[in-house]
Amino acid sequence: MSLYNDLRTSAELQREQEDGHRHCLRICRAAGCLSQHNDSITRALQDQVHGQGLENEVQVKGVGCMGLCAAGPLVSVSTHEGESVLYQHVSEADAPEIVAALDSEPVTRLQLDTSTPFFTRQYKIVLENSGIIDPDNIEEYVAADGYRALNTVLSEMTPADVIREVTISGLRGRGGGGYSTGLKWSTVAKAAGDLKYVICNADEGDPGAFMDRSVLESDPHRVLEGMAIAGYAIGAQKGFIYIRAEYPLAVERLKTAIRAAEKKNLLGDNILDTEFDFDIEIRLGAGAFVCGEETALMASIEGKRGQPRPRPPYPADYGLWGKPTLVNNVETYANITPIIRNGGEWFADIGTDNSKGTKVFALAGQIRNTGLIEVPMGITLREIIYDIGGGTPQGTALKAIQSGGPSGGCIPVEHIDSPVDYESLTRLGSFMGSGGMIVIDETADMVEIAKYFMEFCMTESCGKCIPCRVGTAHMYRLLDKIVRGQAAQSDLDLLEELCDLTRNTSLCGLGQASPNAVISTLRYFRHEYTARLIPEFAEEGER
Repeated sequence: MSLYNDLRTSAELQREQEDGHRHCLRICRAAGCLSQHNDSITRALQDQVHGQGLENEVQVKGVGCMGLCAAGPLVSVSTHEGESVLYQHVSEADAPEIVAALDSEPVTRLQLDTSTPFFTRQYKIVLENSGIIDPDNIEEYVAADGYRALNTVLSEMTPADVIREVTISGLRGRGGGGYSTGLKWSTVAKAAGDLKYVICNADEGDPGAFMDRSVLESDPHRVLEGMAIAGYAIGAQKGFIYIRAEYPLAVERLKTAIRAAEKKNLLGDNILDTEFDFDIEIRLGAGAFVCGEETALMASIEGKRGQPRPRPPYPADYGLWGKPTLVNNVETYANITPIIRNGGEWFADIGTDNSKGTKVFALAGQIRNTGLIEVPMGITLREIIYDIGGGTPQGTALKAIQSGGPSGGCIPVEHIDSPVDYESLTRLGSFMGSGGMIVIDETADMVEIAKYFMEFCMTESCGKCIPCRVGTAHMYRLLDKIVRGQAAQSDLDLLEELCDLTRNTSLCGLGQASPNAVISTLRYFRHEYTARLIPEFAEEGER
């Protein structure tokens, strides 16, 4: 289409102007590095460039997350020939030395080795633009093939063609459930009704998780484009991004991206001079973890208390304001544009038979390389923890890996060679979740770990159903009793009964999955529970 071609031409001209600089200094301006005063580092580098009259030779710009949060603040220095140096733990005082070294040897005391597995073992699809483009500059996104997929969809494909390509890709929902994205889209597309909605679930509330936040801070247009394509495919004209208010930087960048896309006729009425209309609005959540559940999320968007409702009916038939609604998370939508650009079969060739593509993980806890990574499905836990993650920081022994957020499970070190895919993690008593991965070393107390996650689930319970409201509170009290050494075998038996009851009778996924940390730690670390029981009862329980 001529309008998109005009956008590409404008974006290419801007890129040519940028390429006219001999050097580009990219400063990570995601939340992690900003918390370490990266704004002052940016100003210091700009002052050095201006002070030496290098404005026409050196470009200084902010970009999204570069991944290795443990080494932040990060600054990347590149030349138009493609050579680059990555500096770690940069401070404002380092600016003169960094600029002075542009045409000489790098500052070795700051230089980060990018030939390590943390960088070489990743496969970036969702994060392909993160740390490279300015998230507030739509021209940079367009120059990086942004909105080309939307243009292709509107000019060359029918809605059925789009759904077919997504189905061929084998993409499964990245929010935790792992449901087939293509099947979900086709179900909503077939639902009766002229009014339909698209929702992006950005209510990321898991402790230790920051995947969705980083994507929105680093590459917001990718998510907007994916939502617009979804709207075209299912016949919707309205989209909502439900994001927690605790993510102010992501919210601000989304607002900037939406305004820019509307101005360029990439959102709104008659997108790219076609008959397709699609608007996106932001809705802020108040931080209730339960609103990550899709029916509670929709209730919150409607202005009601964020509480789940029984299913069926499912959102595909009866969703937002009673209309057919598609709900996917941030990472799912971020995969759509590369699937359309490269084809579903390309995506299906990555990963395993039943878990296609890549997965973004947030590495946290007792691990050397904390940060954001993207790896092919099927990679082993060992490769993630030791090769990419660098192992534990103090050389302590690895004890377990907790995945899937507070509703996930703890996987013991003896299963470290297990592949990371939907089915394998489920068999181990955990699940993929949205991508949080917390590393636990030998110094950790697994009963305390279970108690921590149960306290989270108890606090975040909406209270609508008795099994979750009462069950999580009672399980927490029993765990606290065990931790204090005041429990008997009968208490441990009751804890297991409550786990089973809560899992099988709670209304929504939060309650159903709330016992998972307890169940998995009992499965693999039961001795840590029994060792705390009152001695005479512990002996009786062991017989």
